[in-house]
Amino acid sequence: METLKTPLPGLILLKPKAFQDSRGFFLESWQEARYKAFGIPDGVWAQDNVSSSSQGVLRGLHFQHPNAQGKLICVLEGEIFDVAVDIRWGSPTFGKSFSTLLSSSNLHQLWIPKGFAHGFLVMSNQAIVSYKASDFYAPENEKTLLWNDPQLGIGWPVKSPPVLSAKDSQGIPLHQFPRTSLPSFSI
Repeated sequence: METLKTPLPGLILLKPKAFQDSRGFFLESWQEARYKAFGIPDGVWAQDNVSSSSQGVLRGLHFQHPNAQGKLICVLEGEIFDVAVDIRWGSPTFGKSFSTLLSSSNLHQLWIPKGFAHGFLVMSNQAIVSYKASDFYAPENEKTLLWNDPQLGIGWPVKSPPVLSAKDSQGIPLHQFPRTSLPSFSI
């Protein structure tokens, strides 16, 4: 497995080794000892989630505070433009984002530690996204960062307005969140 450090502390792009032949492929999508060696905590998973979305759907940018979730994202079918934003108050990269294409073709994974907002845009006709979460979903603590907040400068590859849920269309710009509703940076 190959890993790539990103410009945001703690955020890791993983390139698992897939064994391919005429039947398809096999890969280990999680192996505790190996992933721990790359900086992903062991024994962290509270739940697994799967979403299915059509082209042009944008989900996010979501985070929970308290009850922050670390997430390990991968795409089972299709392709997404995946985005993580550092929202840890006091972080040297506060408000900075990282984006990458995750697909069922490249089989890359993105580890998003606690303290980041996360979202994605579906690029293919359909996408099935799987993610492991380190804490349970707590709707009372979920917050939505405005997906197109101009201060974030995310280069979403959209040609027309994306398809948003009511919740996502009412996201809040980062500078409008009170400090107490954002996680703190710790080394």
